[in-house]
Amino acid sequence: MSWAHARLPHDKRITMTYSLERLAGEIKQTLKADPGVSGKQKICDLVAEVLKDKAFVAKHLCARAPGADPREILYEDEELGFCICGHVYDGEAVGKPHDHGSSWAIYGQAEGETSMTDWETVEPGGPDRPALVEPSRTYLMRPGDVQLYDVGAVHSPHREKPVKLLRIEGQNLDKIQRSNIQRKK
Repeated sequence: MSWAHARLPHDKRITMTYSLERLAGEIKQTLKADPGVSGKQKICDLVAEVLKDKAFVAKHLCARAPGADPREILYEDEELGFCICGHVYDGEAVGKPHDHGSSWAIYGQAEGETSMTDWETVEPGGPDRPALVEPSRTYLMRPGDVQLYDVGAVHSPHREKPVKLLRIEGQNLDKIQRSNIQRKK
């Protein structure tokens, strides 16, 4: 059965179990059919379904060793280059305004809460100077929330307590040069 839910009334649907392979396959199929914003929005819907699968979350978003990188690449697609990453933060984590360079990312909140700020560029950067940004909106991401940060979308997360999230990256962000961005003073 390839449906995410059995056909029952909306409030009584049974969430099907996801494997990493199934998730990767569905993301790949979606990106091949539509690599644009609407395709990425379909991936957001898929991530929202996966976040309901407690077994998937428990298996792939498990605690990290003390001092370990909170980000773990769970899957990297050889053909299209997208990655499925698990992020597990055991305490406070405050990010600076950033984008994902020439790539995009989808954040799916599995556990905990993240205060996310979107930023507007008020002065474009140049070869020797950073782009300057100001906050445009702040919102709380709770379990089940999913957000697309498309190419050039500047944002910053603030996590005060333990958090687990599933992040889909358009390309492995370890290999992408990020934009030089600073908050305008």
